[in-house]
Parts: sequence; structure tokens; C-alpha cells
Amino acid sequence: MIRKVETQDVKAITDIYNQYIAETDITFETEQLDENTISKRINSISVICPYLVYLEDDRLLGYCYAHPWKERAAYSKSYETTIYISPESKGKGIGTKLMKRLLSDCRQHGIHALIACITAGNEASIRLHEKLGFCKVSHFRQVGMKFDKWLDVVDYELILE
Repeated sequence: MIRKVETQDVKAITDIYNQYIAETDITFETEQLDENTISKRINSISVICPYLVYLEDDRLLGYCYAHPWKERAAYSKSYETTIYISPESKGKGIGTKLMKRLLSDCRQHGIHALIACITAGNEASIRLHEKLGFCKVSHFRQVGMKFDKWLDVVDYELILE
């Protein structure tokens, strides 16, 4: 089941995200976050943007959201997407379901362009976004450092019609 994020989801979202922080270079955050920090982020995003969770048997297995890409007014119809799936739930189609719903919600919100900022080499995320119609528009080399290695970032864009 996919629904809008609720207060009760904070712990599960924190647990999923912290696992990515500790074990992967998919996020460029290097320090794990507490539930209070995640709760503040969810609250600031979800009041103005689509923020969704995927549940199965009352267990949160993934989440995604869109948030403003840049602050200046001319960018007001361009949003960035974020998606995380619990590592044990990868490859089950959850990301596709969440993102399709997010795209629909973004269209309803009048969002024109979506941008996905992906760590180069994150093939699962790249395949997901390409399957949904996103196109690669940039490749930034060695813009992040995590686990003592330089990381590239690729941007994918989808124009919503």
C-alpha cells in the first residue's frame, strides 16, 4: 500500500536512511541522523511537497518524495526526487510503484520538471529512472568524497506533461 507519510513513519524512515548512510555511497551524508532530525525534515517537506511511503503488512519498506530543486522563484516548478527502499526489499518493484505514484502526485501539484541526482554507479537507481522516462542531462566528476574515495554524480531529468 502506498500512502502519504505520517508521524508514525519517522522511526522506519530513519532506520532505512541510516543504513544507507553507514553502508553505501548512495547518499553523501556521512553521519547517521536521529529521529528528531528526520522528523523535522519530513515535516518541512511534506507540508508543501508529495512525500510517500510504501507499506506491506504494516511494515514500511520504502519512501520517496519531491522537494524544490533550487530556491529562486524561476525554479518554482522544478523539483528534485528522492527514493530509498529498505535493502532487503530491493528488486521487488517497490521503487517503480512509489515513483509512478510520485510522478502522478507531482503532476497534480503542477510541477513541470523533476530532477534525480544520483551517485554514478548506482545502477539500480539509474535503471529505475530511465525506465520511468528520465534522461541523463549531466555528469559531475569527483564532486563528493565518502569512504575515502571520490564520487561522481549524474543528474537525470523528466519533463512532466
